[in-house]
Amino acid sequence: MSELIYFIITIAILVFIHEFGHFAAAKLSGMRVDAFAIGFGYRLFGFNKKSGFTYGPLPKDFDGEGNTDYRLCLLPLGGYVKIAGMVDESMDTTFAESEPKPWEFRSKSTGKKVFVITAGVAMNLFLAVAIFWGSNFFYGKQYTKTTTLGVVHQGSAAEAAGFQSHDKILSINGTPVKYWEEIRTEIFINTMGKDLKVKVERNNANVWLSIARKKIPADESKNIFLTTENLKPVVGDVLKNSKADSAGIKINDILLKIDNDELVSVEQTIQTISSSKGKTLSLAVLRDKDTVALSVAPNKEGKIGILLGGYIYLGPTERITYGVFQSVALSVKDIVRMTELTFVMLKNVITGKIEMGKAFGGPIRIAQFAARSADSGLSSFLMFLALLSLNLAIINILPLPVLDGGHLIVILIEGFIRRELPIKVKIAIQNTGLVLFFLLTAFIIYNDILNM
Repeated sequence: MSELIYFIITIAILVFIHEFGHFAAAKLSGMRVDAFAIGFGYRLFGFNKKSGFTYGPLPKDFDGEGNTDYRLCLLPLGGYVKIAGMVDESMDTTFAESEPKPWEFRSKSTGKKVFVITAGVAMNLFLAVAIFWGSNFFYGKQYTKTTTLGVVHQGSAAEAAGFQSHDKILSINGTPVKYWEEIRTEIFINTMGKDLKVKVERNNANVWLSIARKKIPADESKNIFLTTENLKPVVGDVLKNSKADSAGIKINDILLKIDNDELVSVEQTIQTISSSKGKTLSLAVLRDKDTVALSVAPNKEGKIGILLGGYIYLGPTERITYGVFQSVALSVKDIVRMTELTFVMLKNVITGKIEMGKAFGGPIRIAQFAARSADSGLSSFLMFLALLSLNLAIINILPLPVLDGGHLIVILIEGFIRRELPIKVKIAIQNTGLVLFFLLTAFIIYNDILNM
């Protein structure tokens, strides 16, 4: 239910911002806007100056006399602005039976048409820049001050790639790294689809690792590829009336030591506990910045009744803050970098280097990530919103039917030949685009379900 709620909130914000761009640009250009809709299909309810607030669809002979109908529709997968005199998703062509009116889209100049059709993308870009700017200015960037690996387990993807415990990563494909975040950015973003040449410091000597891309997991949701030093396992849940519950172990306790042995991984913690059946173990846990000493005896199955919920980093960090103008420059830089990476990903999908199902996410995956980011705090949710808004802008400007980019191509062609394309041609383009859109949506949702 929380995922559904956050999905609706996320889509509503993005669609409103995008469609408001079209709406405002149309109004500024002297065009009549007949409808402003969030969602597609059946009209649930809405408001216009002529009818007021009403439920259900408007009468077929409804004439708003230029008053926009603001409506919420059944399918929360997008939205639209219905501009008079324009062939769009509504497929309404009744206007073609009469001469162009001064307030219609088709009667305006090419410049105004381009302004209106690109305004949605511009608003999505503006939202992304604004959120990136706010993050850089109000929060700055917090970095993990280490590039040294923690434990590399036998049989793991990291070991197969050539890494060893406590390697210090110095550079990746020639780019020096100072913070852990830079390592992850270089491996999973900046070098997407490429093999890696990694320079590490090992036993006071420099070692070069050549890593084929196929050895690097495309999806880390199940197993993390590399872990840093200074990670400690965290208690995610405690079973009621279990050994751990009786011993006083609580959710979010950070496990530091067992019998004075430092804990460095979930695997090590599980192995130590399961191999101590019937033995009383001394635990040192970190709770609310205080170290607490506890004792617990695993049962005959070697369990104490806890679920380990991942890791927390306890090493040094560094927060860098930025001024107003620095934040603007960084925001633009972030946008440019993410745009470049999106097109690199599209290229890799087309060339078969990345599976399409792993590159794109549909409603289910958006809902999952929206809920997770919201659970992590407002700033995390806003950053997710910014990335989604940026991707929406990029995809929408692609020169494909139905998308804003497709409309833009038609407008530019009409401007070049100085006359409108036949209505039948425009309808054919829209129908083709809608079929492709729904097929792609069905494929993406299918992949979402497979990867749940």
